[in-house]
Amino acid sequence: MIELKYFVQSDFKQLINWIDSPEFILQWGGPGFDYPLNEGQLNKYMENANHNNADAFVYKVVLKETGDVVGHISLCKIDRKNKSARIGKVLVGDKNVRGQGIGQLMIEEVLRIAFETLNLHRVSLGVFDFNEPAIACYEKAGFKKEGLLRDSRRMGNEYWSLWEMSILENEWFDKKRER
Repeated sequence: MIELKYFVQSDFKQLINWIDSPEFILQWGGPGFDYPLNEGQLNKYMENANHNNADAFVYKVVLKETGDVVGHISLCKIDRKNKSARIGKVLVGDKNVRGQGIGQLMIEEVLRIAFETLNLHRVSLGVFDFNEPAIACYEKAGFKKEGLLRDSRRMGNEYWSLWEMSILENEWFDKKRER
């Protein structure tokens, strides 16, 4: 139903159009990005990505049936010595396909790459505590909550708390066998 393809400069404009508010950019990109998102920020994000020994792989999410780009995801902070990485920048950008399980497929595919191609041991991510649909998606994929980082990000006069979650290779393979 989907495939992950490397995110390239020609994809920048679409991603920029999807990121439509300061609140949304904080949820999507964390403190490393400022609103409005621009090509300069994306060039910096892509500096060390998508080559053999990269510490990040950045993907666009493509619907196989139509070839339409509907989302974005990254596997970053790849630590080959400790066999770990972090999922980030998760976005189903095309509002017409939200609620159809695309996010679940994205997570499963990036975990397949992490555990079956890169042979990693641990994959982590962070998600704001109010993003219940994302938390449910990650738990369905096998992630476990490790801890809550209370009031870890500031948005205006408000503080947001962030769940740290992870999945280990044995949990991934056990979950895969269940399917």
